[in-house]
Amino acid sequence: MKQFMLITNIFKDPALRLSRRIVSYIEDRGGRAGICVSNVEQTAEKDFELSDIPEDTECILVLGGDGTLIRAATRVESLHIPLIGVNMGTLGYLCELEESTVFSAIDALMKDQYMLEERIMLSGRPGNGDGEHLALNDVVIHWAGDLSMLQLQVYVNGEFLTTYHADGIIVATPTGSTGYSMSAGGPIVDPKARMLLLTPINAHDLNSQSIVLGVQDVVEIEVGSRSFQRDEIVSVSFDGDTIWHLKAGERVRIVQASARIQICKLSNQSFLEILRKKMQR
Repeated sequence: MKQFMLITNIFKDPALRLSRRIVSYIEDRGGRAGICVSNVEQTAEKDFELSDIPEDTECILVLGGDGTLIRAATRVESLHIPLIGVNMGTLGYLCELEESTVFSAIDALMKDQYMLEERIMLSGRPGNGDGEHLALNDVVIHWAGDLSMLQLQVYVNGEFLTTYHADGIIVATPTGSTGYSMSAGGPIVDPKARMLLLTPINAHDLNSQSIVLGVQDVVEIEVGSRSFQRDEIVSVSFDGDTIWHLKAGERVRIVQASARIQICKLSNQSFLEILRKKMQR
């Protein structure tokens, strides 16, 4: 690899101190690199466009944390460029690199000493089929107003499965199993696995558990009405960003996306070893 781009969370590297050091390091070794700035809502910076990333880019370095990597991945998925994350936050499961290891990692990348790991994504559509959105981590159906219990009916491949009385439901990929799904009591899964994870949020039924589904399954979640309150509004969030709102009687359809994300891996550490080290922090 010789052609790189950086996507930098401006709040994690506010003066682009590390980003500029990385660009200089790559260029001093005969490569090419540029910087795209993300998460600029409260700054005078302009968020990057896909057209800012040259077509011959071979790898995207994402500086920030897991959230920055997730948002970058779903935004650039159509470019089919591998990504690798540089963690500048606290606990991170997706970002392999730290500031202390990024320069030795660049040396390895430029010598083509890396592996590619493919991750699945989710595709969601409202019941009327109008629009589609992608998620690398999870799709979350949750209350849009004050805290209140929801009645959410789950269908798998057109067949009724169960009704959750809960604060919401998380449909997660294996990559997202160490995110919100884990905090809600869902299982931790190797990110290379091929499955969907369905986990209720603060379920009000003692027997409500996470459900593991096949990667080809079609999940539909319908908002039920409580006490004929048909004015209830439920939010549908993709990787933490609210995209749609549903009313009672409406559905969201969630399936495995046709697109994939490729993550560059430099270490031969197993997922279990990485997980053990993260949990010891």
